[in-house]
Amino acid sequence: MIRLPRSLRARLLLANLVVAGAALGTVVVAVSLVGPGYFAQAMGHSPTDAMGAMMDQATLLAFDDAVRNALVAAGVIAVIASVVVSLAVSGAIAGPVTRLAGAARRVARGHYAERVPGAGEGELGELAASFNAMSASLEATETRRVQLVGDVAHELRTPLSTLDGYLEGLQDGVITPGDETWQLLRTETARLTRLVSDLQELWRAEARQLPLRVEPVDGAAVVRELVAQFAPQAAAHGIRLRPELPDRLMVRADRDRLAQILANYLSNAIRYSPDGGAVTVWARRVGEAVELAVVDQGPGLTPEQQAQVFERFYRVDPSRSRALGGSGIGLAIARALASAMDGHVRAESAGPGRGATFLVTLPAV
Repeated sequence: MIRLPRSLRARLLLANLVVAGAALGTVVVAVSLVGPGYFAQAMGHSPTDAMGAMMDQATLLAFDDAVRNALVAAGVIAVIASVVVSLAVSGAIAGPVTRLAGAARRVARGHYAERVPGAGEGELGELAASFNAMSASLEATETRRVQLVGDVAHELRTPLSTLDGYLEGLQDGVITPGDETWQLLRTETARLTRLVSDLQELWRAEARQLPLRVEPVDGAAVVRELVAQFAPQAAAHGIRLRPELPDRLMVRADRDRLAQILANYLSNAIRYSPDGGAVTVWARRVGEAVELAVVDQGPGLTPEQQAQVFERFYRVDPSRSRALGGSGIGLAIARALASAMDGHVRAESAGPGRGATFLVTLPAV
């Protein structure tokens, strides 16, 4: 079994040499078989003519020498051309491929910031661009993973520190057991339980392991039910809920999960809107999709915040987030749920101090 060289450059050179050798061999065979007859005809003799058969031996030898020299020269030129072309082509192909292979090995070792220079137009350029896009995605994923670990540790530290401090005080007799103490401890354990439940639901949603019953749903009816549900909470802060809905608007979704997304939007809108303000909820059909939105009169969002607000544990105002409640996972869950139902979410805002609009877009029926 013939073993080919492992190097791409060597394989390209061998392929070009084989092609050149085959072409040269074809020319040698053709000239050897046909050349003498044509030469005799050019000398004024027919290949079957007796005089042609008895042509001057010296002339035939001269013809053979000329053909041989021409073929040798052609062979040398073909080999040189093959080597030059192989070096040029292999340099244009093997160079980027070698750089890609080296970069891939470094990415495999965890260096996700690795990038390769562009390779121009064509398939190699597309390959380099795809590799860079993959590396950027891996780098972003790793960054989110590291940040997630830090955020989870941060979220767990506060209730655990509180529990540990009170338990130590109870053990040392510094704190007297009572209803207030037990209630505080229960509050902290409830916060831990809620955080773990949210993380589990987020994981299941992003892994698309949540049971979904996607079917035609009247989105307008879902919004009306949520408005009625949140009306007492809004009224407690003097906030008006203003639904702007058609009579009927069919959307393909899981009814409970759609309600969960919009409930998260409404809860945040009421939480961040000033007392005496208003929260608008609207729904409309846009082409082959349905958009449902909650518009608040809160602090608004910068362009950077609009791009990051659906990330895990992201808070628009970290200094006030604990007082306002929430772990920063609700919007991430909303994004994962929308994606699982073949939809998407986004946030819009005219700028800080001008409110924000949170939308979910799902396929229309």
